[in-house]
Amino acid sequence: MKVGAKLGLGFGLVLLLLAAITAIGIARMVQINQQVENIVSINNVEIRAVMGMRAAIFEQSIAVRNVALMSDRAAIDRELEGLMKQDQSYKAAQAKLQEMFGLDQQTTSREKTLLAAATEQSAAASAMFARAVELSKQGEDAELKRFITDEIGPRQIQRRTTLAELATLEDESNQQAGTHAREVFESARLQMLVIGGLALLIGLAASWLIARNLLRQLGGEPAYAADIAQKIAVGDLTVEVDVADKDQSSMLFAMKQMRDALTRIVAQVRHGTDTIATASSQIATGNLDLSSRTEQQASSLEETASSMEELTSTVKQNADNARQANQLASSASSVASEGGHVVQQVVDTMGSINESSRKIVDIIGVIDGIAFQTNILALNAAVEAARAGEQGRGFAVVASEVRTLAQRSAAAAKEIKVLIDDSVAKVDTGSKLVAQAGGTMEQVVQSVQQVTDIVSEISASSREQSEGIEQINQAVVQMDQVTQQNAALVEEAAAAAQSLQDQASTLQQIVSIFRIDGSQLAPAPRMAPLTARHATAPAAMAAPVRRAPELQRPALSPRTEPPRARVAAGEDDWEQF
Repeated sequence: MKVGAKLGLGFGLVLLLLAAITAIGIARMVQINQQVENIVSINNVEIRAVMGMRAAIFEQSIAVRNVALMSDRAAIDRELEGLMKQDQSYKAAQAKLQEMFGLDQQTTSREKTLLAAATEQSAAASAMFARAVELSKQGEDAELKRFITDEIGPRQIQRRTTLAELATLEDESNQQAGTHAREVFESARLQMLVIGGLALLIGLAASWLIARNLLRQLGGEPAYAADIAQKIAVGDLTVEVDVADKDQSSMLFAMKQMRDALTRIVAQVRHGTDTIATASSQIATGNLDLSSRTEQQASSLEETASSMEELTSTVKQNADNARQANQLASSASSVASEGGHVVQQVVDTMGSINESSRKIVDIIGVIDGIAFQTNILALNAAVEAARAGEQGRGFAVVASEVRTLAQRSAAAAKEIKVLIDDSVAKVDTGSKLVAQAGGTMEQVVQSVQQVTDIVSEISASSREQSEGIEQINQAVVQMDQVTQQNAALVEEAAAAAQSLQDQASTLQQIVSIFRIDGSQLAPAPRMAPLTARHATAPAAMAAPVRRAPELQRPALSPRTEPPRARVAAGEDDWEQF
């Protein structure tokens, strides 16, 4: 079984028992809640209804006694009226008790029988109370007292006895409900304690078994396995892995086998890299020797070609600069011409703005005159309203407001006129300055046009020089191409050999991070001595010449072999080349 399955099984059993505890607790709490609801919402209401019925009968008994003892007619009538009110209270409590008995499924037959008897007694008592009221209204006091003493009194005693028994039954029912709720609580507590203890025991057993199986699969402590893995990760293959004698399947045993396999692989790779490094070093040395000889043969022609290329580049650069200067001068001339037109348009626009400002001044003057006339008219209207007396008072107020508005309009018109006058003066000044700028721009346009003509002549001369030097450069390049092909082949072969040597060195550095036992290392290969043909290269090496990056070499001839194949050839091939 997998580790995940074991952990899931162990924790699943514990969670299942915890879920059972929760379910039992919730179910028992629901039962207790139902019992509490019955006690609060039904039993207590029933008890209060019975107590209300008993209180009504008690008050009725007091009223009956008072009627029997009193001789004042008014007092007797008050007592009889209170007697009827208590009868109504009794019936209301009785109706509430019947409603609760209908809702309470635990109502006993004895309770229902007593309630039926109390209902019958209440109906009979109500008839007696009505009879007593009728006798009181007829003025038959002697008959009333006799009726109360002989009929009503015993009937009230019987009613009190019935209600006392009913109240006793309600108290017993309430106590039974409380006892049942306590029993449910005790049962739920016992069940939760038993299942909780079982869950604890199962959890402890599952954790012990899972830990034991994990240690058996790991072969040791996880920290020890992690330490070994970290040492192997940093290249230490000499670390010892301690496993049990009979352990053939644990993770530590697998790590030990991995360490042994890595040790063998690293030893073999080290031996191979040493061999490759030795061979690539010999090839690189021979290629560098041949490359130096070829470069000496091609250095003179290459320097000439480089000089011509530099001269060509310089002339081309001068021609390009002249052409760019010509373009910039033409562009500047166009921009200056456009600037002159724009300045002229600005002059025209400033004139239009000046004319519009003068028209606005005239309009403000008209508005000022209208405001003055409106003020005069409002003043005349106020005078006429004053003559009209009380009837013209409202018109006078309106005329006063109109006059105020006219004065404010006149003041605003004056302020606007002052601002417009100032704007007109500034526009005049701006128009003069723009006119001066337009004249200056015309002079600039003429000067730029002269510069453009001069730069155009320089550009034409530079282009002719560039074409002549380009023809000379092409002739030198054609002579240099054959020599450069030979040099390129040698350089590529040397680069391939150097790349092989670099890769061997890199592989040696990568493998060197692994530490293994010295007994597993193979003897390093010995480097073969160089032949006389690869003796010391000339001391004076031609300095590297900067080549034009745009120079394109012609394609190799069909009999030219790829660089990698030439690297692998023998010394006779190099001499033939």
